[in-house]
This record gives sequence, structure tokens and C-alpha cells, in this order.
Amino acid sequence: MTETTIEQKTFIWEPQPQAALIVRDLLNQFKRHCPAAQVLETDLLEKTGTRLIDWVDHLAIPDDATVSGGSVVQRLKAAGFTFKESQGRIVFTNHEGMFPEIEILSAGNWRLAVKVEDVTNYLVAHGLDSSAEIQGAPCSPLRKACVCRCDDSQLWVVERHGALGWEPEDIDAKKLRLLLHHREALRLRQRNAIDDADGFFAARTLIRRAVADIGVNRTCDLFFAAEREYWQSRNHAARVQKARQDRLGMGWANHDHHTYRSSRECFAELINSLEELGFQCRERFYAGQEAGWGAQVLQQPACGVVIFADVDLAPNEVMGDFAHLGLSPSERLGTVGVWCKLHGEAFLKAGMHHLECQFDFKAATKQLKECGVDSMAPFTDFPFLKQAFTKPEIWQAEESRIDAALQAKYITPKQAKSFRESGAVGSHLEILERNDGYKGFNQTGISHIIQQTDPRKQAAV
Repeated sequence: MTETTIEQKTFIWEPQPQAALIVRDLLNQFKRHCPAAQVLETDLLEKTGTRLIDWVDHLAIPDDATVSGGSVVQRLKAAGFTFKESQGRIVFTNHEGMFPEIEILSAGNWRLAVKVEDVTNYLVAHGLDSSAEIQGAPCSPLRKACVCRCDDSQLWVVERHGALGWEPEDIDAKKLRLLLHHREALRLRQRNAIDDADGFFAARTLIRRAVADIGVNRTCDLFFAAEREYWQSRNHAARVQKARQDRLGMGWANHDHHTYRSSRECFAELINSLEELGFQCRERFYAGQEAGWGAQVLQQPACGVVIFADVDLAPNEVMGDFAHLGLSPSERLGTVGVWCKLHGEAFLKAGMHHLECQFDFKAATKQLKECGVDSMAPFTDFPFLKQAFTKPEIWQAEESRIDAALQAKYITPKQAKSFRESGAVGSHLEILERNDGYKGFNQTGISHIIQQTDPRKQAAV
């Protein structure tokens, strides 16, 4: 994979139908060359509610291939793909949408690489543990294995841990020991600090030590593996869907973005901590004055992790650099602020508000319902973007947090009674389907659904 950086610009994402048509055409051609890919596509849809195209890491095609009756190179250029040499390869990328990289081969077979969290898990799940050779030592930044060879095509699986390259790298014994040490430290990090500032300081200390030993990209990869694990331990829908995806050995490699909720007081601390992990600020998000909240979107280019960082926000604060300058406390709390008062900072005690993964929207909602996991009403239903939360996980808020929120008049006595007796809205899994490579988010319809995740909506008024 080629390295990318995030430009400082105004982010206005648009669907890329021409580019999407080319990618679908090439994927369909590959499936005709490699029937095993068609089998995998069917299994993914029927057993996980996901689509093969959303799991594609990269595609390699012969330079004489055609799409829609024309030269593939010409068609890619016309659709907004740009090319560069990467480790001796000619690779096309399209940064205006969410598309896999496409390598052009002067000779050789078609090749499709599917992304998974762990190559070994995939091989075991498919009964290939004795017939496929893994390239890359255990815990290497990049590992891959060919799982099917046909006459003129190859199907591969690849796991990446902050690696953008094409070939596996060695990892020496010293670095392996450091890696395992920091993986354990991040999984066991102290989340329930008495003071939030101490919690952020402790987290950044762990991050900086890991970065010094194993690099920022590998640290980021380890950090978010631990974050997903913690969130999953607190969300039933997550455990159900993870088990479904693990049946095929895929893991959470279809994650789209991770969402944190933050108090106004801690928002700059959150952004600073994420930037320590190599994140760069992308677009700002504001749902409108009636919603009372906004977000900073961040992306870590090497790890492919996108963050949605939510915070209570006033209209006059949107244009400023609220991500870095900080936000003063407010006497009135919106949805995000109340959630944090009841549960704590998402970066610390509470854990993520939700993980959003890429699915076939209709199949995923139907299959999860059959597994006992209901979904809330969709809050986005565009041809190029569909989104819905699963029904919320209810968490028991600490008595001290309820008392403090009540004393500050952020909640009413009846709401406090409801939280004590019935708990408060906690986390979700979010079901998302993207089409035409659309890379952005819905900045209008999301207002209502976020209000529905306000714990006060659930409680008696």
C-alpha cells in the first residue's frame, strides 16, 4: 500500500460513481477467474451480513485488462485515480472515495487480497491451516497468505498492523518482546482514574513509551485493538456480531470508524491524545443548532483508523479550532455532556460510544434481529449511505455520578430515580453501508438519532 497524508483543506466528500463502477467491474471479473472468491462473497453475505467489496485490501490486474470496453489504465485515470510507483509497483489510488488500491501488472495473474484481523484465524476457520503458507512471522506488521490459486488468479488474505507496504517485514526478538509488553500495558491501562486529567496523562505516558519502543503506527494499531476489546466487553450486539465474523476468521477488519464522546472540559485532552497516536484532523462536523453538539473527524493514515470525536458544541464555536483551543464548561449539557457525566469519558472509564462497521445494511439488520439484536430506526437512508444504531446497551451509572449530575441540575429527580433503577443508555454497534465510494457522513439526519441516545430521553421526565 502507498503512504498517504491528509491535506489541510475543506473536506467536501461526494459519491464517486464512476470509480465505484470500475472497482465493481474488476471485482466481478476476478470472481469469474476465481470461483473461490464467489464462495467467500456468498458466505460473507449470508453468515455476517457483509459484502466482499468492503473487505478488499487491494486488487492486482493485468495491464491489458479492460473495463466497460476500454483500457483499464485510461478508465482509472478518467475516474479520478492517480498512480505512482510503490516498491517497484505501479499502483492506482483514489483519495476522493473509499476504494482499494489497484496494482497494474505487466505480466502475471489476477490477484485479490482480502483484509482480515488475523491471517491464522482465517486459515483455521476455513480449514486451510495445513495447506496455506503464511508469509511474515507472527506479530509482524504485515502478514499474508494465498488461500486459493487458479489458472490465472490468486486469492490472498492480508493482515496489517500499521503497515502500508506490500511485503512482510521481519521483527526481531527484542522488538517482539517490547511489542508484547506494550500490548499488555495498553490492554490493562487504568481507565478509572479519580481525576480525568490524571487518566489522560497516564494514557499518554503509556502511548509515548510504546511509540519510543515500537513506533507510532504499531502503537496505534495495538491501542485500538485494545479499545475494541474493551468496548466489546460492554456491548452485547458487538459480541454477537464479532462471533459471526469470527466464524469466517475475519475479525473487525471491516471497521469504518470509532466514536468517542467527550466532555467539553476534556475535549482538547482527547484530541491531543489521539494526535500522539498519529491522528490528523480531517473535517469538522456540526449537526445543527437544535442538536447542540458537533464533532472533529480524525484519521490515522497508516492504520486506516477513523475517529468521530463528539462533544457538546454551540454554533459560534464551530468555526474556531475547538479541537485544540479547548472548550470552557457549560451550565447546560447536551446529549454528549450528560452521557459523559453519567458514564465518564469514552477515552477512559466508559469506553467507546460505538464502533461503526461496513455491512450490507438490509442483510445485517435482518440477520442481527434473528440473533436477538434489534436496531433503532435508520437515521440515514441515502443511495450512497445507510446508517442505523443497534438498540442501546443499558449501563448502570455509578451512584456518585448520578448524585453529582442531580446536584448540578443537569438531570431531574425523576430522571435520577430512573437511572438508579433502570440504568442509562450506554453504547451501540452501528450498521453502515457505503456505496459509490462515499467517504463522508450525514450532517443532517443524524441530529434526531443522537438526541435519541440522550439518557434523559430514556428516563422519566
